[in-house]
Amino acid sequence: MKLVPVKIPSIIKRIFPNYVWDFSSSSKVIYLTFDDGPTPEITPWVLDVLETYNAKATFFCIGDNINRHPSLFRDVIARGHAIGNHTQNHLRGWNTATPLYIENTLKAQDAIDRHAPSPITTKLFRPPYGQIKPSQGRALLQMGYKIIMWSVITFDWEDYLTKARCLDNAIKHTKDGNIIVFHDSVKASKNMMHALPEVLKHFSERGYTFKALSF
Repeated sequence: MKLVPVKIPSIIKRIFPNYVWDFSSSSKVIYLTFDDGPTPEITPWVLDVLETYNAKATFFCIGDNINRHPSLFRDVIARGHAIGNHTQNHLRGWNTATPLYIENTLKAQDAIDRHAPSPITTKLFRPPYGQIKPSQGRALLQMGYKIIMWSVITFDWEDYLTKARCLDNAIKHTKDGNIIVFHDSVKASKNMMHALPEVLKHFSERGYTFKALSF
């Protein structure tokens, strides 16, 4: 059973004001994000679907996956999407000592820096599972990272969730300026590959644009 709500309550945002949960916006802009890639079986499909709608997104990449699939990682960048750090090995922050967590994040940053065709100057970070200790958050903020959380999480990776419910999670709860979490992973593919095109179609028809995170 999931303990995290689809839509993040405003009280959580007030408790952690130094993290980015959404953007105040009167314009019709949505920020799609994808965690856990790059994945050869899934990420190319995501890139093609996004291109169909002229949509830009932000990909929070696992360092180990970048090292395994550097050409795919560079393709994500070449198509105009933003890149974020998702640790080297998808660590749970709550179960990891802070020095090890920071070391693992820096390994992922090294993979990003080595394989990117040009320097990525904005350092975006999303904690796997949304789990991050205050000490880890403070350290990363001091190192210049923007810690990106989310407004709406689709739970696309959950086996119990139907494709229709995953789509419903995204469409019913998303508002202007929101950050949505999908996953470009094999585990999430059944639900994500159903929901993503429908989300793009639904909001595009209502005059929304999809942008990569930019600071």
